[in-house]
Amino acid sequence: MNDQPDTAVVEMLVELACRAPSVHNSQPWRWTYSSRGLDLYTDSSRLLGVIDPTERQMVLSCGAALDHLEKAAAAFRWTTEIDLLPTPGAPDHLAHVRFVHDAHPRSHEFDLLAAINRRHSDRRAFGPVPSNRILTRYLRQAQYGTEMTVLSAESKQTLAKASTLSASVRKYDATYQAEIRWWAGHSFRSGGIPPEALTNRAEASRVQVGRQFPEPHRVARTVTTEPVEDESTVVLLGTASDERLDWLQCGRAMSAFLLAATADGLATCPLTHLTEQSGSRHLVESLAPRNGLAQLLIRVGTPMIGSPPPRTPRHAVASVLSAPARTPNRRQS
Repeated sequence: MNDQPDTAVVEMLVELACRAPSVHNSQPWRWTYSSRGLDLYTDSSRLLGVIDPTERQMVLSCGAALDHLEKAAAAFRWTTEIDLLPTPGAPDHLAHVRFVHDAHPRSHEFDLLAAINRRHSDRRAFGPVPSNRILTRYLRQAQYGTEMTVLSAESKQTLAKASTLSASVRKYDATYQAEIRWWAGHSFRSGGIPPEALTNRAEASRVQVGRQFPEPHRVARTVTTEPVEDESTVVLLGTASDERLDWLQCGRAMSAFLLAATADGLATCPLTHLTEQSGSRHLVESLAPRNGLAQLLIRVGTPMIGSPPPRTPRHAVASVLSAPARTPNRRQS
């Protein structure tokens, strides 16, 4: 059965897809829907030109949104057939998606659907992962040709060094500081990182590998159990080359890992600042020479007990999706 979903269903799926993480919550994607299917494009108006001049993180973010779309569609009985980079000469056209209403979701697909709505980037310290076997299962679920390595606890010293190096290079970079202050810590309603989602100074000091954000006015959080230090595990995602397809696939793998971990009740936080500059990126790559080119890292662990950071806001679906007017519901679900 090749019946395409109606506009109302596509709006719902795209809304779920847009819950994906993106660099500084820039949400650099746009979608168009027609009788041919759904198309995903980058939105260059939301490019962070200082930290992401090659659009690498923009494409990673869009890859995460594409995987979120796949997971959401499967839970609503839609199989997705995806062509990547379908238009030669149009690098902004990342994917063309066709839908087939023949999926038979199991409990795991519904768990991932719930995880889409629960997942958020938690920048605070974590407790340890209950078992490395859990991580092995996540790695199996996050394929897409991306190399993924669970780094040792000893690797955190090198990661902390890479993080410090990145921060020192950026410290007196006025354009970088202006860009990060624009995107982080403001009170815009639909984009960027609100103050409530950032860590305070004490929380940030416990995570040696996190990005250094501006110190905005932050609300207090009630915490009953707080790790003295970060006991998270860090996973490195790498690719064989540094092309647009690699970035897109790596973003999909990141999403798959994040949702699997969230479904199991674990906390996660992607780390991209460690791979933005050559010096810190080479340090990261030295930890897993067979992993290829480092694209990003993910912290994962047991969340704190207490008030979690709020989910970051999202743009209205109407501002990111172009689609025909709604038609009467045909009992698609």
